[in-house]
Amino acid sequence: MIELVVSVCLLDDPSRCKDVSLVNTEDGMNSMQCMMQAPPVTAEWIVDHPKWQLKSWTCRRAGQIAKI
Repeated sequence: MIELVVSVCLLDDPSRCKDVSLVNTEDGMNSMQCMMQAPPVTAEWIVDHPKWQLKSWTCRRAGQIAKI
């Protein structure tokens, strides 16, 4: 299983960052498909969370971080 994970930091306190799992691709989705989903999914997350700034994103094996 692959998941899309974004690293985000608070706009008011850039030293306060966290990783957030956005998409868990349980249905056999591969890393290439996850990477193709990343731009619209991360853009939607940023619109919904205006106090956070996107630093990076990655697709990796699911279950490595807690969902927030």
